[in-house]
Amino acid sequence: MSALEIVVALAIALGLATTVVPILPGTLIVGGAILLWASETGGTTAWLVFVVAAALLIAGAVVKVLLPGRRLKDVGIPMSTQLAGLVLGIVGFFVIPVVGIFLGFVLGILLAEWLRLGRAQAWPSTKHALRAAGLSILIELLFGVLAAVVWVVGVVAV
Repeated sequence: MSALEIVVALAIALGLATTVVPILPGTLIVGGAILLWASETGGTTAWLVFVVAAALLIAGAVVKVLLPGRRLKDVGIPMSTQLAGLVLGIVGFFVIPVVGIFLGFVLGILLAEWLRLGRAQAWPSTKHALRAAGLSILIELLFGVLAAVVWVVGVVAV
């Protein structure tokens, strides 16, 4: 295993870890590491590996937004509540590093549902939102792992 492959493997591992604990943009790190490997390795196989991995990461990004959003819509949580969670999640990311995005998202959903439905119904909606956030993380992680597997196959093939 070359030094480049070790660095790329470490970057992919970092990207997968930051998918679960969003400190950095995990899928961008995974994709960037595979792009670096493809550009340094060169050849048709390396670039094909990058294209397949990038397609998986893009598909994962789309699925991680659509599927949990649809589930929230199906249980009656409106887009305005989801946007409140998103906005407070972004604010939380900058206010409290590492866990702020989760805390902000949950707080945003809870507050929006509290205002919309009242205290009694706010928590059940928030639990649905937490499940959707967990599903989103799992989807992103799955597609990141699939991209990493494609890279490993490419390393063996080259």
